[in-house]
Amino acid sequence: HKLISSFASIFELETKKAELLNLPRLAELSVNNLLASIEQSRTVSLAHFLVSLSIPQVGEETAEDLASHFRNIKNISEASLEDLEKINNIGSIVAKSVYVWFRDQNNQKVVSDLLEQVKIAQVTTSKIAQKLSGQTFVLTGTLEKLSRDEAKKKIKNLGGEVTSSVSRNTSYVVAGDPSADGRSSKLEKAQELGVKILSEEEFLEILGK
Repeated sequence: HKLISSFASIFELETKKAELLNLPRLAELSVNNLLASIEQSRTVSLAHFLVSLSIPQVGEETAEDLASHFRNIKNISEASLEDLEKINNIGSIVAKSVYVWFRDQNNQKVVSDLLEQVKIAQVTTSKIAQKLSGQTFVLTGTLEKLSRDEAKKKIKNLGGEVTSSVSRNTSYVVAGDPSADGRSSKLEKAQELGVKILSEEEFLEILGK
């Protein structure tokens, strides 16, 4: 029914309640719930804001890495290709995708229009979030008590980094169930480089200290 035409216009629906009530299957309760949900979305984290833009190659993890490093949307939009490539877990393909996306005039307008409607919450790092600061983890195998995503989230919430491959910069390799593909090669690499290997129990101890 052409009531929205862009991301930003979603937030203008509060001025079109009468038109919404005329739509099929939208009674007043449904419309009120819709508008309330939109209103609650006016404050968003920087990482979620980035994900919402549908930038090619940028999923939740990459968005969190960008948000943690640059702290605000202005810094991200103005970052050079070299600045983007320096970030942990972001390779040249992802860096170029972000760099090119923010230099497109249409995309710049999308961001500008959205920022007139929403507020991006300030990226803060509490003292507890420094507990794993400077430490890099590689997860391999299947964990019993945590999903892979939950483990990654806990590490990042405590200031740590998660990478997919073992290197001299890796602090710990967390070894789960050996049935997962690639586990043995990562453990061999860790042993070769002298990287400490943690069992799931030892990993949970570190998180809980």
